[in-house]
Amino acid sequence: MGLPYAEVIGDPIAHSKSPQIHKFWLEKLGIEGDYRATRVAADGLGDYFRSRMADSDWRGCNISMPHKLAARAYAYHRQDPSFPPWPINLAYRDPEGRLIGEEFDSAGFIMSMLKLRGESGGPRSALILGAGSAARLVAWGLAHFGSAPIWIRNRDEQKARTLAGDYLKVGVRVLPPRAATPPVDILINATPLGMAGMPEAEIDLKPLPDHALVYDLVYDPPETALLRQARARGLRAVNGLSMLIEQAVPSFHRLFGAMPPRADDDALLALLTS
Repeated sequence: MGLPYAEVIGDPIAHSKSPQIHKFWLEKLGIEGDYRATRVAADGLGDYFRSRMADSDWRGCNISMPHKLAARAYAYHRQDPSFPPWPINLAYRDPEGRLIGEEFDSAGFIMSMLKLRGESGGPRSALILGAGSAARLVAWGLAHFGSAPIWIRNRDEQKARTLAGDYLKVGVRVLPPRAATPPVDILINATPLGMAGMPEAEIDLKPLPDHALVYDLVYDPPETALLRQARARGLRAVNGLSMLIEQAVPSFHRLFGAMPPRADDDALLALLTS
């Protein structure tokens, strides 16, 4: 056997900071292993899992866009039948040799929001930009915080309506693409807009109250135009690094069998933002 390794897959994937996070923890704990970033195209997902399951050194992978829903077809995962189809962001080999799928993005979002709640009292109303897997997980997390109303805005209004339909019981509403920004307590960018090489997210922040939080799930670059716009308005603005680290904690435990050294979080954040 060679060196145990795990990886993050997606398309694109070069921007991912997951390798830095996991390698940092591996080094701190003195664990022999590696963590990589691997580009996998949508039509190559099946071949990827077949080849990796034949590799005894492979421990599993985190799953990034656009594979979070499609990867469900290759891994065993628990699904509450009362919920709509649920994305997964981790696939790993269990001791019996099965490929197990789990989802830790929503837990990462909730943990990051708990820290923000401790500082600001927590959000009440929310607007989510986007209608993909990330928006679905954010809507679930906000609903568990008791946020209401929760608005969804997406360039493809039908996708927004489909997502809102899955969350009717918690009062998710659709905001038409050209409608004015409602005066919500938290605005979340759950789209790839603002990522390196992508157009910026465009939204009018003037209607937001002075206590509003702008949360951009994008973390590369760490300061998007949306966050700069929010800071210029005097609003609190945070990027997706906290959520990324929080979802990586249980992933690392599944992949390498140890809990990360959270006492080193400041050093990790300094590494990720250097």
